[in-house]
Amino acid sequence: MAKDAARKLANDWVAAWNAHDLDLIMTHYEDAIVLTSPVAAQLLGTADGKVIGKANLRAYFQRGLDAYPELHFQLEDVLWGVNSVVLYYTNQKGTRTAEFMELSANGKFVRVVANYSA
Repeated sequence: MAKDAARKLANDWVAAWNAHDLDLIMTHYEDAIVLTSPVAAQLLGTADGKVIGKANLRAYFQRGLDAYPELHFQLEDVLWGVNSVVLYYTNQKGTRTAEFMELSANGKFVRVVANYSA
């Protein structure tokens, strides 16, 4: 993945979240997505924090949008690899987040690992 493509993907992803447009958010993910997050562990009451499959991810994201109507992300940095990106951003509460996002051959996220500062 090239730097410009990674930056565009990151900006599009953040814009979809900031618009609270769940349909647009979901266009970034494969059907076979696996997301791992400590927030998912907390909200879903699972030890492993995994959300598997696009339908489950959509339901999880909807819960997040409902719980945080003021949700807003500020993109701080984008790192890119061969078939992955890391998005580093701050949310409306000042929490810093880094998400490792592995891309499929279609250019959609197939695996996401979220990490938080607090």
